[in-house]
Amino acid sequence: MSALVPEAFAFAGRELAGRVALVTGGSRNIGRAIALALAEGGAAVVVAGRRDRAAVDAVVEAIAAAGGRALGVLGDVTQPEEAAAMVEAGMQAFGRLDILVNNAAVRDEAPLADLTYGQWREVMALSLDAPFLMAKAALEPLSRSGAAAIVNIGGLTAYIGARNRAHVVAAKAGLDGLTRALAHEMAEAGITVNLVSPGLIETVREGGHRPHHHGATANLLGRRGLPEEVAAMVRFLAGPAARYVTGQTLHVNGGAYM
Repeated sequence: MSALVPEAFAFAGRELAGRVALVTGGSRNIGRAIALALAEGGAAVVVAGRRDRAAVDAVVEAIAAAGGRALGVLGDVTQPEEAAAMVEAGMQAFGRLDILVNNAAVRDEAPLADLTYGQWREVMALSLDAPFLMAKAALEPLSRSGAAAIVNIGGLTAYIGARNRAHVVAAKAGLDGLTRALAHEMAEAGITVNLVSPGLIETVREGGHRPHHHGATANLLGRRGLPEEVAAMVRFLAGPAARYVTGQTLHVNGGAYM
């Protein structure tokens, strides 16, 4: 058993062998778990981060240590040229692109009275503009794949709302709509487009902060989810077993949305 993914989340075989994936926000928490899970499935992985080279390199090294292939890239996915450069770096390294995971996001909290337009735009740019830009940049190589997949990472509060998160809720709700729109547009090229919506996931946040809605929201299973449980759903949607699934939202929140 590889050390990349806990045994409980392992898939049989290497169903993604020969594939190449790009994961934005791939250096920490859910993004890191997704990068490791796709590598566990046999994919070469482009691990994309914004600023933290050490964190990106740590994921690349973990994949390499387990016998996988990975490339670390830094860039701002809210800028068209930098988004395109990330895709091009992966193409130069691995010669193809089959899987795009739009995970990069910020989830700051602020009451509406204190929420600045700059904060609003920052969240919109990273959570909604960036997936659009990455999909545009990746469209040509994904179209050549023959079995490509885009997986967007949404969030529970897009469906249930939350205090102090008007910007985050709006951006993630928009991402749900973008997912369905892209599923229509990309089907002819054989590209599936789906969204995984995590909720109440145990992640490490700056300053140990836990979002307000985590304390106000319960779920049926009575526990927090793990990043690996989100990553397992992304791996499924990226793989051959999900080729008849597109335009869907897969909720991973222990029943909280119920």
